[in-house]
Amino acid sequence: MPAEPTLHLGHRAAAPAYPAASGHPGNAFPEGEVPEGYTPTERDLPVINRGDTVQVKVSPVPAPAGEAPTGDGPGPLYVVGDVHGYLDELLAALRAQGLVDENGGWSAGNARLWFLGDFTDRGPDGIGVIDLVMRLSAEAAAAGGYCKALMGNHELLLIGAKRFGDTPVNSGAGTATFQAAWLLNGGQKQDMDRLQDVHLQWMSRLDAVVREDDHLLVHSDTTAYLEYGETIEDVNDTVHEILTRNDADEVWDVFRKFTKRFAFRDDGGPQAVQELLSTYGGSRIVHGHSPIPYLLGQVGTEDGEDGGGPVVDGPHVYADGLAIAMDGGVTMAGKLLVVQLPLNDRANA
Repeated sequence: MPAEPTLHLGHRAAAPAYPAASGHPGNAFPEGEVPEGYTPTERDLPVINRGDTVQVKVSPVPAPAGEAPTGDGPGPLYVVGDVHGYLDELLAALRAQGLVDENGGWSAGNARLWFLGDFTDRGPDGIGVIDLVMRLSAEAAAAGGYCKALMGNHELLLIGAKRFGDTPVNSGAGTATFQAAWLLNGGQKQDMDRLQDVHLQWMSRLDAVVREDDHLLVHSDTTAYLEYGETIEDVNDTVHEILTRNDADEVWDVFRKFTKRFAFRDDGGPQAVQELLSTYGGSRIVHGHSPIPYLLGQVGTEDGEDGGGPVVDGPHVYADGLAIAMDGGVTMAGKLLVVQLPLNDRANA
């Protein structure tokens, strides 16, 4: 069997990570035996070379300054991919769509904005991202629109690291800790230092699944949501109840399942998407979690000599046109995506 290819990735400058507390037994694992449930990082995500997918280049026209959308009906729908602490990139992407003004204030009137989760870890200002989303939620509501967010696996990870720390949990592959998993997945010291009860309460109340118009919005490209209920309301209620019970093993199990990925690729992908759509409704699923550069087999180099990293022009449509991937790979010098739905790509999907 040929050797696995070596991945060389372009990296953005990131804030220093929390130093590993290797002296604690929960933070050390035998070589090659990473516990089940860890989010694959740039070191171990597989490169998927696929020829049956389409990447959609989206070039929206920003709303003119001072002319926010108006009307009695629901406003235009926008979605945001994984942010991972890149606050400046997020603000730039929101401005480009006319959703915020130069000062970062809501300027989109009755527009509807959904974040697909993963606000922290790996990037320099995760708490700043959460603060922005919380503020925009209030400002959008006052303007007749709304700004809402889904729960990603990194929200579960940060909640677990804060609540349970080095408490051992049954990972399914031995004993692990939320603290160790958080460190391994790009946890940032300054985020933990700035994390307040208001942030924890806000994250704990986020929904896991929502349907907007004809789109089913989730964070992860996994069918694990089906294990938590037969309706969207049941899934969200079950996850909230688990977080309320505050049992470390239960929360870890949700984190582990919501960390699974790649369920919609390959030959069985369309069927997996259809299973979710037939259960929860909608004609397309929109997700983050798995970076588009990996789904497309695009990787940069560590020294940046290839031009600065993977090229991401827009969302990634695949699974017979039933799935839209929104994680543009901002943590690997890709692009933080903010797009308006529906996409005008049905002719190409």
